Amino acid sequence: MHIDLLLRDADVHTLDDAHPRARALAVHGGRVLAVLDDDELPAGVHARHVVDAGGATVVPGFDDAHQHTAWFGQSLGEIALGALRDLDAVYDAVAARAAELPPDAFVVGSGYDDVALGGSPDRRALDRAGGGRPVWLKHRSAHVCAVSTSVLERAGVLDGSAAIPAGGVVVRDEDGEPTGVLLEAAQALAGDLLRPYSVEDLADAIAAATAVFAREGITHVTEAGIAGGWIGRSPRELAAYQLARERGDLAVRVDLMPETSVLRDTDGGPGRGLDLGLRPGLGDLDLRIGPMKIFFDGALSSRTAAMREPYADRDHAGYLGDDPDVLRRALVEAVAGGWSVAAHAIGDRAVDVALDAFEEAGRRPWPGVRPPRHRLEHAGVVDDAALARMAALGVTPVPQARFLHEIGDSMAAAVGDDRADLLYRHASFLRAGLRVPASSDRPCVADGHPLRGIRSMVQRRTAAGRVLGPEEAVDAETALRSYTVDAAWVAGDEDVRGHLSPGFAADLVVLGDDPLRVDPDRLGDIEVVATLRDGRATHGAGVLGLPPDGDTP
Repeated sequence: MHIDLLLRDADVHTLDDAHPRARALAVHGGRVLAVLDDDELPAGVHARHVVDAGGATVVPGFDDAHQHTAWFGQSLGEIALGALRDLDAVYDAVAARAAELPPDAFVVGSGYDDVALGGSPDRRALDRAGGGRPVWLKHRSAHVCAVSTSVLERAGVLDGSAAIPAGGVVVRDEDGEPTGVLLEAAQALAGDLLRPYSVEDLADAIAAATAVFAREGITHVTEAGIAGGWIGRSPRELAAYQLARERGDLAVRVDLMPETSVLRDTDGGPGRGLDLGLRPGLGDLDLRIGPMKIFFDGALSSRTAAMREPYADRDHAGYLGDDPDVLRRALVEAVAGGWSVAAHAIGDRAVDVALDAFEEAGRRPWPGVRPPRHRLEHAGVVDDAALARMAALGVTPVPQARFLHEIGDSMAAAVGDDRADLLYRHASFLRAGLRVPASSDRPCVADGHPLRGIRSMVQRRTAAGRVLGPEEAVDAETALRSYTVDAAWVAGDEDVRGHLSPGFAADLVVLGDDPLRVDPDRLGDIEVVATLRDGRATHGAGVLGLPPDGDTP
C-alpha cells in the first residue's frame, strides 16, 4: 500500500484529548490517516513523500473566525497610514501617492488613527494634498473614514441630494459644514463611488490576501460580511471567491457571511433569505456560505460602539446601527429563514439589544437541519449579567485579543478605568461554559498573525505595557485551541478539522518553536516553517521538499 505523505521526527500537538502528542503523521487523500508514536509506518505501507521535520513542532492549521479577505487584499495596495503619528505626515503620504496617479484617480489610504494623530484629517487639507483628486482615507477601526471635498461633491453631500444611510452620520462643524468625516453606514457614500469592484479585481485581491494567510499558518478563515452594506465589495462577491478557487488562488478554506441587507423576503416561506432559498452550509469545506452578518453598532476606537453610559472621553455614548426594533426584526427574520446569525456588537448597549433579539428568535421554531451556532462578533464590553445571558442563550463570543495590544490603551481611555476590565474578556467566557473562537478582524485595527493573537490572549498587554483584565488571561494551549478547535467548532466543522486525528483534514502548521513552551514574549516571533492544507503545501513547500498545493503528490 502507498500513502501520500509521512511527516516524521516531529513534535505533534494533535489537540485531540484521546491522543494529545505524537511523533509522526501519515496522510492520504487529504486526510490524516494515522497518528504515530514513532517514525515508522506499518509493514507493507510506503509513503510517496517522506518529510523529516527535524524535531519541529506541528499543530493543526490556524483558523481566523472573523476577518475580511477581499478587503485586506485590496488594502495591500493602499497607502499604509497606521504608523503615522501626525496629520502632516498623513497629508505628505497622500501627496506622494497622488503624484503617481492621473488627475481624476482616487487616492485611497487605510489605517489612520485619529487618537494618535490628534484629530481626523481635514477635507480641505486633503484637497490640497491630493491636488483636487478624490481622497478616501479609512480609519483603522473601519467604522469611520475621512474624505476630500471632491468625494463629498460626487456623493451629493454638499448639495443635499445624498440620502444618508440609516445608522450613518456625516460629521459637521459648528457652522454646519461637513468636515469630511463619515461615520458607520455613511461611509457607503464614499465607497459606492468605487463599488462594485469587478469580479476579476476582487479575485486578485483574494489571491493576494490568502497567500499572506498561508505564510502565517492559516488554513481556514471566515469572511465577515460580503455583497452588501458599507462592508461589501460587490453584489457578485461570491463569484470572486469562486473565480479565485477556479484559478487555484484560494490558499485557504473560506466561509462567507452575507451582510444582512442582501437578504430578502422569501416568497411563501418564513423569514428572509437569499435568492433560490440559499442559506448557511451551501458549498463544501473549501468554500461555503456561512452565517448572516448584521451590525448592531460601531467600534470603540472610533467611539461609535453603542454604550449604556457615555464614553469617558466623549460627551456621547456611541451609536446603534439602526433603530433597535429594526435590528431586532432583521435578526429574528433571518433566523426564521434558517440562518445562523453573526451579530456585530461591541458596546454593552449593543450587546443588550443583540441578546434581546437572539432571545426572541429562540422562542420561534428553528427551521434548519441542526441547531444554529449564533455568534456575537467582538463582544467588546460584556458585564457579568450579559455574560450570563449569552451562556443561557448559547450565543458564542468571537473576540479579537490582538485589539488589546493594538488599541487597548485607546479602548481603556474610551470606557474609563471602571469598565476597562470588561474589555474583550476570555477566561470569563470559558468559565461560563462558552467557547471562544479566535479571530483578527483584519484589516481592521490589528495585525492578523495568529501567533501574535495567541501572545495577546496570554499576556493581555497593551502597546504602552498596561495589562487589561489580568484575570481574563489564558494559557498558551487554551489560546491555541481558540485558533483551532474552537474556531472549527463554531463553523460546524468539529468532526472534520481543528484536530490532527485520523479521518480529519490534514490541515497543519510546522513551527520553528513550540508555542506551548516558549517564553510568552517570543510567541509572536515563532517562525511558520510550512503550512499544509489537505496535506499539500500552501507555504514552505521547498523547505519540506513537497510539491505545492495543486500539484500531485
